Amino acid sequence: MRHCQARPDAAAQIRGGPDAPKVSGVVRFYQSYGNVLVVADISGLPQDNPSGFFALHIHDGDSCSGDDFSQTGSHYNPAGNAHPMHAGDLPPLMLCRGGAHLAVRTDRFRVQDILGRTVVIHSGPDDFRTQPAGASGVKIACGVITKN
Repeated sequence: MRHCQARPDAAAQIRGGPDAPKVSGVVRFYQSYGNVLVVADISGLPQDNPSGFFALHIHDGDSCSGDDFSQTGSHYNPAGNAHPMHAGDLPPLMLCRGGAHLAVRTDRFRVQDILGRTVVIHSGPDDFRTQPAGASGVKIACGVITKN
């Protein structure tokens, strides 16, 4: 099994939009046999979020262009599953002093499947039931997943 200090197979450099211009960080992806380790290190998250949680999703789109990140498209969902079983549905980021760290292992995709897609941070938590995307608020930050 690969150690998370190894070079990631892919990464997305995260930048905030107009609603959260201080957000920055990186989401790294490590392919390991039948699953992927996703590691997110994010800073500058808005501290006025009452829940302290921010939805984190992989989206179908291939661009973070536009102030509202409209080119990110919908959740990555190649199997056509209902939310929250989209391949791109990830656990939320939890605010801690303006930042968040997340490490999760998933078997919902392979690194090669998500190259060129986008990682999106939303303004609120994912409720894990509302269709199609969990009522997670506006898109506040984004990054395109590129091969390392």
